[in-house]
Amino acid sequence: MADAADLHRALIDGLVRRGSITDSRVEAAFRAIPRHLFLPRVPLDEVYRDQAIPTKTVDGEAVSSSSQPEIMAVMLEQLELTPGLRVLEIGAGTGYNAALMAHIVGDKGAVVTVDVDEDIVDGALAHLAAAGSGSVQVVLGDGGLGYSDGAPYDRVILTVGAWDIAPAWWTQLRPGGRLVLPLAVGGAQKSVAFVHAGDHLVSASVRDCVFMRLRGEFAAPPNRFDLGASPGLRLYVRDSGAIDRAAAYALLKRDPVDLPTGVEVMGREVAGGLVLWISLREPGFCWLEALGPEADDRPVPPLYVVPGKYRSAAGVCEAASAGFYMRPSGDPGSEPRPFELYVRSFGEEHTARRLREHVRAWNGAGRPGSDGLRIRALRIETPYTPAVHEWVVDKRWTRLVLDWPDRLAREAPSS
Repeated sequence: MADAADLHRALIDGLVRRGSITDSRVEAAFRAIPRHLFLPRVPLDEVYRDQAIPTKTVDGEAVSSSSQPEIMAVMLEQLELTPGLRVLEIGAGTGYNAALMAHIVGDKGAVVTVDVDEDIVDGALAHLAAAGSGSVQVVLGDGGLGYSDGAPYDRVILTVGAWDIAPAWWTQLRPGGRLVLPLAVGGAQKSVAFVHAGDHLVSASVRDCVFMRLRGEFAAPPNRFDLGASPGLRLYVRDSGAIDRAAAYALLKRDPVDLPTGVEVMGREVAGGLVLWISLREPGFCWLEALGPEADDRPVPPLYVVPGKYRSAAGVCEAASAGFYMRPSGDPGSEPRPFELYVRSFGEEHTARRLREHVRAWNGAGRPGSDGLRIRALRIETPYTPAVHEWVVDKRWTRLVLDWPDRLAREAPSS
C-alpha cells in the first residue's frame, strides 16, 4: 500500500505540474480517491501511469476502459463542478470518474452514472463501495436515454465518444447547466463543454480527445469496413455505401508516390486542426487504419504509429485516386518533435495535390484547431443560414455551427 500511495502521489503531482489540473477541487478529488481501487486486478505500476486502461473487450475490441487520468482531469475542469450539484454521467466504466465527481459535489450533491452492460454496472458498484463512494447511484440502461428519474441535472458528462447530442442529454439538463462530451466533429473527437443557452447550446471550451464510441440505440451510424481478405486493415468513411471496397483495396495496392508539403507540423496539430480543416472541405475524407502484428506491412502511410501494433493516417479516398498525410519515410514517429508533413498518393495524383494545398492553406490561416473554436448546437429542425466564416455540420438530431470568432475569416465555405 505504501507503493500505491507513492505512485498515486507521483501521478497527481505530474498532472498538476503539467497544468492538466488547475482547479483545487479537482486536485483534491484526485488526491483523495486512489485509482487502484477501481482497477483491482491491474498491476500498480500500470494503474498509476497516465494512460487509458481497457477493462472490457468484445470480439477483440475494447468497449470499456478506465480513461487516461489527464483527459479525465481536463473534462472535470470543463464541467466546473461545485458542491451541491446534481450530475449525470453516461458511461460508468470502473466508477472512478463518478467517485471523483462525488467527492467534489459532496453530501449535498448527487451523482448518477449509467452504463449499458450489467457486468460493468456490477463492477462499478463494487469499486465505488470499496472506495467509500457508495452514495453514487449506478443505473443499468442505454446512456442515450439519460436517466429521467433524476432529472433535471446541473451537469451532464459523457465518458464515451458521441456522434451526436442525444435529445435526452439536452432536455434533462437544467437551463444554464453544462454538458461535457467527446463529440465527433469532422474527422476527430473534441471534448466540448456546452452551456445550456435556452434554445441552443454554445461551447465554453473545446479540447482534443480520443474515446471509444457510445454503444446502444444512439451509437454512430456504421462508417467502417474491412479491406482485403485478412482482418486488420480498415477504412473509416462518412458513407460506407459510397465506397467500392474492392476498388479501394486495389487502389491501395498500387505503387505510391510521396509528395512533400514544405510545412513542418507536430502530430497533435494534425489531429487537432488539419483533420478538421480537410474534413469540412472534402466529402471523401477518411481514416485508414491497420491493427495487429502485421500493421507495419499494411499499405497505411505512417502518420500515427505504434510499431508492430498500430498505424493510421487521415486523408481522402475517391474512385481512382487517394491521398493520405504521413511522416517522412523512416521517421520513428517520436513526439514531441516537428516533422515535415508529406502526402502519399495512390493512383492519380490530383487528390494528393489537393491535400498538399490544404496543408498550405491551413498553415497560412494560422493553423486553426481546437483553440478558439466555437461550436453552437441547434436542434436539427432549426433553420440556419451560415455567415461567410461559419461551417454547418448536420447530424441526426443536431445542427452544429462552427467558427473561430477571434480569427479573421480567410475564405468562404464551399457550398
